[in-house]
Amino acid sequence: MLRLRLDVPGARSLKDKRSVVRSFKERVQARLKVAVAEVGVLDDPRHATLGVAVVSNSHTVCDQMISSVVSMASTLPDALLADRASEIVSFGEGGRGVVGGIEQMLGDLGDDDHDDEGESA
Repeated sequence: MLRLRLDVPGARSLKDKRSVVRSFKERVQARLKVAVAEVGVLDDPRHATLGVAVVSNSHTVCDQMISSVVSMASTLPDALLADRASEIVSFGEGGRGVVGGIEQMLGDLGDDDHDDEGESA
């Protein structure tokens, strides 16, 4: 996951900002096949926050793709890369390395289903 904050100093309207953001999103998605969405406050014409998601079975590939997105953002002609933050979440072998969230819920459901099956048998 990557969060980018872009400053768009030349934007005088939301239309100007959307043009810069849309161009960047389309270029990144075409070259790197990642998911990109504008997140955060959408009604500020001079600032944009983008969320980027990368999925791979390789930590190295995720790191390289995130670095490529940051590199592309840092060379934008109409925007300045003001901030970035990234995190790589590993799901571990067989996707069972994350505890909590949906995994916790699915585990709880599985336990309940198993108990119900035992009671009805």
